[in-house]
Amino acid sequence: MNVSVFGLGYVGCVSAACLARDGHQVVGVDVSPAKVSMINDGRSPIVEPGLEPLIKRLAREGRLSATDSAEDAVRDSDLALVCVGTPDVGHGQPDLEALSRVASAIGKACASRTRPFTVVIRSTVMPGTNDLIRERLQLAAEQHGGSPAIRVASNPEFMREGSSIRDFDHPPFVLVGSEDPEIRAQLKELYAAVQAPVVETSIRTAEMIKYVCNTYHALKVCFANEIADLCDALGSDAQEVMRVFRMDHKLNISEAYLTPGFAFGGSCLPKDLRAMLCAGRIHAVDLPLLSSILPSNEKQIKRAVDAVMQFKKKKIGVVGLAFKPNTDDLRESPMVALVESLIGKGYDVRVLDPNVVMARLRGANKQYIETEIPHIASLLCEDVDELLAHAEVLVISARSGDAAHAVARARSDQAIVDLTRGVVTAPGALRETSVWAAS
Repeated sequence: MNVSVFGLGYVGCVSAACLARDGHQVVGVDVSPAKVSMINDGRSPIVEPGLEPLIKRLAREGRLSATDSAEDAVRDSDLALVCVGTPDVGHGQPDLEALSRVASAIGKACASRTRPFTVVIRSTVMPGTNDLIRERLQLAAEQHGGSPAIRVASNPEFMREGSSIRDFDHPPFVLVGSEDPEIRAQLKELYAAVQAPVVETSIRTAEMIKYVCNTYHALKVCFANEIADLCDALGSDAQEVMRVFRMDHKLNISEAYLTPGFAFGGSCLPKDLRAMLCAGRIHAVDLPLLSSILPSNEKQIKRAVDAVMQFKKKKIGVVGLAFKPNTDDLRESPMVALVESLIGKGYDVRVLDPNVVMARLRGANKQYIETEIPHIASLLCEDVDELLAHAEVLVISARSGDAAHAVARARSDQAIVDLTRGVVTAPGALRETSVWAAS
């Protein structure tokens, strides 16, 4: 393919060189005459292992060149990759000035085109930015007398400085944000040599994924360092602790606990987290990240209460009371906290959870209910029909057969608050629904 790459910084230079190496004809575009000259001379504008000899070879072979003319680059291209920076202008707001200038230049250059042109945003941008860029592209083209078909896609990169060529060749996935089959096919062809699965999403999902990945990486660094601080105070070997922690690929380094849903609870996570925080206080170790976890968890319960209250209906039916499905354990269950809060606000609550049957409870669970929440027994329903006969608002706590049955049988006048964030109730249902992610 004939590809133009706008922006010759880290992402642009590496992307341009790797695509040219993989058989595409690539022209880099930059407002810096120095960068343009260096590429054409076979030199790298950035320091990156293996990049300069690659650029030197590709420039000599005529597969990679550079220009400061957007018109020339677009005229000879099938698509453009936009790789300009989006630095922080203060308070976290990304600076879109360079991106806007590039969009205007590409739109102007497209004014005389008769063939469709694809603009692929590789820069890191917040959800909704691609929509703004599409408008800027089209406006610039129309201002110069054209009305070409300009298509936009999101294609965030996952490259680290110092290993970017290797990361380009072996990313976790190639992320294609577009719902246009032609664009998806185009990008699959562009990255055909890359050894990674192609993941197709909507544009806004693709835009968000890059931020989520980087935020999680930052979270991991802080988590490891706070654990190390506490290990030092308690006499544990931090490197050994985290080495063994990383060996667990079933729960620790895995998909486990990373599905959006409701708050955590149970007899382990809250108790052990509090123990860690207590140890930190005793040994004067500041743990700001770990200290924020319980307040964040409690905020989820408050948001759930608010989601129920927005319907201004008093009769509430709750499906699932234990802290997670397939257990009768109510200890520190966020659903118990939710029910208690609603009752305290004057709501008439009924609960369906076949695993929580008073006659069958034994040991710690029975003692906990009898001493802490004895009134819960009076709220329990026998079956879905009894719950639906009572409820004006259904609250779904987790995926279960009862939850699916209740949603399927619910009347059109019964509102649903889905704390699984769409797992049980699909967005856009005919009845009034509060999808948890949007509430």
